[in-house]
Amino acid sequence: MFDDLRSVSNAEDTLFPPKITLQIKGKLFALDQPWIMGIINSTPDSFYGGSRIAGEKKAALEKAETMISQGAHILDIGGYSSRPGADFVPEETELKRVISVISGIKERFPDILISIDTFRHRVAKEAVAAGADLINDISGGSLDAQMHATAGSLGVPYVCMHMIGQPQNMQAFTAYDHLEKEMLYFFSEKLRNCYKAGIKDVIVDIGLGFSKKLEQNYRLIRHLPYFKTLQLPILVGLSRKSMIYRLLKTSPEESLNGTTALHMAALMNGASILRVHDVKEANETLKLYKQLYT
Repeated sequence: MFDDLRSVSNAEDTLFPPKITLQIKGKLFALDQPWIMGIINSTPDSFYGGSRIAGEKKAALEKAETMISQGAHILDIGGYSSRPGADFVPEETELKRVISVISGIKERFPDILISIDTFRHRVAKEAVAAGADLINDISGGSLDAQMHATAGSLGVPYVCMHMIGQPQNMQAFTAYDHLEKEMLYFFSEKLRNCYKAGIKDVIVDIGLGFSKKLEQNYRLIRHLPYFKTLQLPILVGLSRKSMIYRLLKTSPEESLNGTTALHMAALMNGASILRVHDVKEANETLKLYKQLYT
């Protein structure tokens, strides 16, 4: 009987977590329900072709308008593909790809939140000056020693993702004695540095597909409540990734159904933000989740 009661209590803690707020450029935003982050890749080589706009401002505005109309809370703009084995991108090239896109979207849609997907402090700084509201760093500060100090000085929320190595070699670092404990230690160290640098709001990303084997990714979705001990928003980015299409023996283009199924699992296990390619379908999943559990 008591085990049953504890199970119910744990489920309630996962499905109805304490309310979280983010301070973004002087405004307070309540994460009182999960948010949807739409992916716009200003790159020629991101793994899913449907997310690419290749630096074209017109295409970026059209994609932004569509995602906003479909319910996106944040648009995530990136100019450096982080797929496994991705080519190195010079800093100037990354800047050229993202700055005009961010400024163009912010000018047309001033109320939408924009995150800059970068691990470089200079790109983050110039992106925030152009209108970005958050920094989404796949390295958690490991690839640029000045990133935390820059994020702290800019006063914007910071997404700290778990990754070992860098995109070119990260899949060589998938051996863990205890995956969750080692990740929690990684985050505790990063959080200490973030707060010391003056970052007030941190969002953690468990880094699905980054330095993880296929079965490790699924384990992390099952064990997502483990990371609620950090008492921070949790971002989950699994959309159309190889953990889906390799298991189902399909392709990124054919993995929307699998993505939707796993989005529901992530929401049920406590995800605060879903980073997605397909905003309409993610928003429908969120509506169904809310109907079931609120």
